[in-house]
Amino acid sequence: MTISKAVEQAMTGASWIRKMFTQGLRLKQEFGAENVADLSLGNPVMEPPTQVAARMHELAEAEPQGWHRYMPNAGYPSTRAAIAAHLAARTDIPYVGDNVVMTVGAGGALNVVFKGLLDHDDEVICLTPYFVEYRFYITNHGGKIVLVPTDERFRPDAAAIEAAITPRTRAVVVNSPNNPSGVVYSAEDYDALAAVLTRASEAQGRPIYLITDEPYRAISYDGVDVPWVQKHYRDTLHITSFSKDLAMPGERIGYVAVNPASEGADELVGAFTFANRVLGFVNAPALQQRLIEPLLDVTVDMAGYTDKRARLMAALEGAGYEMVRPEGAFYMFPKVPGGMDDVEFVGLCLKERLLVVPGSGFGTPGHFRLSYAVTDRDVELAVDALKRVAERVAAAG
Repeated sequence: MTISKAVEQAMTGASWIRKMFTQGLRLKQEFGAENVADLSLGNPVMEPPTQVAARMHELAEAEPQGWHRYMPNAGYPSTRAAIAAHLAARTDIPYVGDNVVMTVGAGGALNVVFKGLLDHDDEVICLTPYFVEYRFYITNHGGKIVLVPTDERFRPDAAAIEAAITPRTRAVVVNSPNNPSGVVYSAEDYDALAAVLTRASEAQGRPIYLITDEPYRAISYDGVDVPWVQKHYRDTLHITSFSKDLAMPGERIGYVAVNPASEGADELVGAFTFANRVLGFVNAPALQQRLIEPLLDVTVDMAGYTDKRARLMAALEGAGYEMVRPEGAFYMFPKVPGGMDDVEFVGLCLKERLLVVPGSGFGTPGHFRLSYAVTDRDVELAVDALKRVAERVAAAG
């Protein structure tokens, strides 16, 4: 064997999202990309806002001195200060630049945080349905993932979380707006969770951190409020990226912000900064830090997402699919009709040249995820394909 057993095992059970990506390549080669509805990936097809291009031109035309050199591992002080001011204005929490560590996307931030927090066999609670890469990020650093189901509306079940806490519990991860369900957790959800974590932290004599993974924060619908978790729980580590709100996932720029009121806040920032270096990230991309610094209030045009969401919801409801109404992000997570196995259902979708992801890939069998960060043509094809698949399921039943 030429590779590690751990990596071989992880690759064998690798993400369904990537499996569907491979299936999609095959279908597109066979039938032509214009004849395949690929709703499998959360990879925005829209271009970034015009302010991004304008800022890029501004940076390209400048005559920088030292812009391409190393900077402090936590990032440029000016970028960190801008983000801190942005957070302070929205949360009324006195963030300063020293509370922020710039990272290589939200994925880099999660790895930095787990490296800084976890000892061997420490546990991290994640709520299902969940973004499957969490498992790998946690085990990268010797931790163990503990999966706790959400309720029937895909909201946190505080009692179930409390029952899952052990003396090894180090953190709980929440992702809202959620991938894959599109659900937005409420202030009441966070109040209930905060009460649980406060009791458990006091019993353990050390904080259980609430890690918020929020790359979809700016993408919500129908006036739904996306609460700031740190206003509800002191020991919150806020993680986000600019992949979705600025539609630039390939640029890999994000950050982690430590609530200044959190126990050991300075120590945490120091640990995450050290982890940034020793994990080989060294620092977040220099030009991307300068790019986003004046763009913290800029977001993508929501009109395209709003329209595609409405068209797909109408198609799903018209064909008899059941689902929890998505309030944010750009995903839907309907039930598989007829009680069919979700992997078998995805196979039927492939026969109709429709690419979706089984709920099993997110720890929640019996559902499937579709993304509407896609073209209008993808949505048009999917509307028809979803109806045909529902008819296939009915005929098979």
